[in-house]
Amino acid sequence: MPREAEVSVNERAFILEALQENIRLDGRAFDAFRSLELRFGDEYGVADVQLGKTRVIARISVDVTVPPPERKFDGVFQIVAEFSPMASPAFEIGRPTDAEVILSRILEKAIRRSNALDTESLCIIAGLKCFALRADVHIIDHDGGLIDASCIAVMAALQHFRRPDVVVEGEKATILSVREREPIPLSILHQPLCVTFSYYEEEEIFLVDANLAEEQVRQGEVIVTMNRHGEVCQVAKYGGATIDPLAILNCNNIALQKVKDLSKLIQKRLEEDAKQRDVGGLLAELSAENERPMEPPVG
Repeated sequence: MPREAEVSVNERAFILEALQENIRLDGRAFDAFRSLELRFGDEYGVADVQLGKTRVIARISVDVTVPPPERKFDGVFQIVAEFSPMASPAFEIGRPTDAEVILSRILEKAIRRSNALDTESLCIIAGLKCFALRADVHIIDHDGGLIDASCIAVMAALQHFRRPDVVVEGEKATILSVREREPIPLSILHQPLCVTFSYYEEEEIFLVDANLAEEQVRQGEVIVTMNRHGEVCQVAKYGGATIDPLAILNCNNIALQKVKDLSKLIQKRLEEDAKQRDVGGLLAELSAENERPMEPPVG
C-alpha cells in the first residue's frame, strides 16, 4: 500500500530540538495558524480553503428524497470526504487510510451530530418529501491540518449555500427555479470549528496547525471543536501519549480565541461575496429588465 514519504531521522531530531528552543521551522508562534485563504465559487455552496499549502474544496448539493421513517419531520444531511491521489501518495481511491477514517469521524461529530444544521428546516412534506443535503469534501493538497481546513470549508460552504424555494399544495410539492423565486439560505443553528493541537510528550509542547513534517514527529493530537460562544462540541484525542488534564483546559482556552478569529474571517468573506453578487447578480439583472424602456406602439 502506498505510504507518505516520512521524515528522516536527522529531520526528526532537528524539528524536535528546534521545538525545545521554542522555534518552528516556518517561524510561527506555537499557537499560530498558517495563512488562511477562503474563496467561494461561482455557484452557491462551493468553498475553497487554502491553509498554508493544504487545500480543501467543499461543495454542497441538494436533492429531494423520502425522509427516513424514524425521522419523518427531518431532512437528510451527510458529509462525504474524498481524498485525491494527487494530494498525497498515501491516498488511494477505494482504500481509505487512517487519516480518512479519522477525518470523516471528526466532521460527522463536529458538524452533523452537534446539530449545526437545522435538519427540520429541510422537511417539505412530513413523511413524504424532504431535501437531502450532501457536503462533498475534496482534499486537493495535503500538508497537514486537514481536519481544521475541512471543517472551515464545510461550515463556510453551508452558510454560502442557497436551497431552492418550494410551493406545497396538499401532498404536491413544486420546486421553484432561481428565475421564479430567490433561493433560500440554510438554517444554521451554530458554527462549530475544529482546532487541532499536535502534542510532543517529551517536551510537553502543544502546536496549533502543525504542517505535515510536524505531524509526522508528534506523539499525539488533541482536536477541540467549539463555536464562537465557547460551547464545546467535542474533544478528541489520538495517539498513545498521556496528556495532563490542565493542558486540555489550556487547549480549550486557546481554541476559543482561534474559533472566534476564524468565525470573523468566514463572516467577512461571506459579506464580501454577497456584495459582489448583488452588483452583477440576479438582482441587477432583474432591475435591468424592469428599467428597460417600453417600445412605442406600432402605427
